[in-house]
Amino acid sequence: MPKGYWVSVYPAISDPERLTAYDQLAGPAVQAGGGRVLSRIPSRGGRVVAHEAGITQRVVLIEFDSFEQAVAAYESEAYQKALVALPDGVGRDFRIIEGID
Repeated sequence: MPKGYWVSVYPAISDPERLTAYDQLAGPAVQAGGGRVLSRIPSRGGRVVAHEAGITQRVVLIEFDSFEQAVAAYESEAYQKALVALPDGVGRDFRIIEGID
């Protein structure tokens, strides 16, 4: 069964302190939904090289055992509460994608 992934790219973060409130709610919600953070750069010290229209702001990649599990985690009550805490000053491109295999 193909895995599911959350891919979040943050091209604009005008209020990093308020983003912390989202992180504190989202982390446990993701873990409860079966998600594993594979990468969170550059905030965790990871390296990034941006090409073309790429950005060096925050990028988060989370893996789930299946696409369905990834969707269910997003739709969970706990994650929906986290989304309410996401500040207005944060621009985010968020996708749930299915892995190849």
